[in-house]
Amino acid sequence: MRAIRDRQSPFRSSDLLAFAMVFTIVLCTLIPAHDLRRLTQIMVLALPPMCLLLWPIEAQRMRRLRALFVGLWAGVFMVDGAVRAYLTRTYQASADSALVLSAVANTGAGESIEYLSMYWPAMLPWAAVLLAGCLALAWVLRRTIVVPVRTEEPRAIEATRPRLRRWSVLLLCAVLFIGAIAYALKPWRRLHPLIFWPDWLASVQELRNEWADQDELRLRTFERAESLRPTLLSEGPSTVVVVISDSVNRDNLGLYGYARATTPRLERLRDELGDSFLVLRHAWSVDAGTLASLRNLFWFGAPSAPEPMHVLALARAAGYHITWISNHDDIAIDQSHAAFADRIERLSRTRGRANRSADIDTLKPLQIALADPQPRKLIIVHLMGAHPHYSFRYPKGANPFDDGFDVVERELEQEGRPFWLQMLRDEYDAALLHHDTVTPTMRGTARTPLPVFAFRRLSGRTRSAAPCRWM
Repeated sequence: MRAIRDRQSPFRSSDLLAFAMVFTIVLCTLIPAHDLRRLTQIMVLALPPMCLLLWPIEAQRMRRLRALFVGLWAGVFMVDGAVRAYLTRTYQASADSALVLSAVANTGAGESIEYLSMYWPAMLPWAAVLLAGCLALAWVLRRTIVVPVRTEEPRAIEATRPRLRRWSVLLLCAVLFIGAIAYALKPWRRLHPLIFWPDWLASVQELRNEWADQDELRLRTFERAESLRPTLLSEGPSTVVVVISDSVNRDNLGLYGYARATTPRLERLRDELGDSFLVLRHAWSVDAGTLASLRNLFWFGAPSAPEPMHVLALARAAGYHITWISNHDDIAIDQSHAAFADRIERLSRTRGRANRSADIDTLKPLQIALADPQPRKLIIVHLMGAHPHYSFRYPKGANPFDDGFDVVERELEQEGRPFWLQMLRDEYDAALLHHDTVTPTMRGTARTPLPVFAFRRLSGRTRSAAPCRWM
């Protein structure tokens, strides 16, 4: 019966079981560290070398080398998962977030030892999980070193070899093809531990070097702002709130005549405030990227100017207490702009497009900043807006545009747009609708009327807008 089963399967049952167990061990150690999408990406990167366990090898020396290679490969992913899981569960932060990078860049060897001595109990569960996984992995791979006893007659073996080669080659080629695609895609490839952590160390060192330069620049800017002696034309208390939002296109705003009701609250506010609500219908973003746009918004002078001036430095010299509230995780923005503030509130702890932090969470720190007894306050609120991925910008199930067939979908269909693009349009418009629940609400967080300026920026070449100002 054993010989019959082996002839029906392209792989040895022992090798197949070993592959399944190694795959499961690695998967279990990675589950606490990633969401489903990121977990899938990591496992696709980890899979190809594991498939070596399926390849029939008779020489015991080669089986030892195979077990060692697969063990080291799987171990790298398991250690990476344990570190990421600790950071995610303890700090709700990704390893490459500004919080983690800044903390590491600002920590010396002595402080690192102190940190380990204080927080080792929090690390202990993840160390235990990693140790258990490594022991299980070693046990499984040790069993693969033993050459299985042949249970077939030589003729039966010869009969199964063509089928063995055909099935195994096809399966391994499919896995390698999928793996090659994953490694060819930079967003996937950079997740590989052997690529991610060297880049992470380089980012830490780059941040340390950048801090040295930025600290000197900020000091000179503050000194120059004080020497200019900016004065205010009006006396008494003053509160200014600046709201900066990303990737919002005026062509998709109901406030500008878009067919879908993506800004019902702003439109009601416009009707309520009348002439006090200003809509700028011909506003353009001076740059396509966030960093360049903010540079032109806050800095005076060309980027190469020897002594540029920052708006926040002038505001502090004029007596304003500055609070920077951000739903982004971006070190460059922190160092170039937010560091000029007296107080910084960072809500997001995940870099890039995987950020799921909700803009509505900025309202609480905004209320705290508004309640500050400082007579002159300047508050900057940097929202994610409708930044891709669009489906992350609104609560699950809160997309009213993906059910039904309206004017927008009819136009897209007439233009021959593919289904996936129509789906992205629905998600983008849903993100704008949820965004509309945030910006008008900010006006209601204060008990007294405040001047609030809302800026909109779109990534790309499409026009953008600064749609409203209310008093």
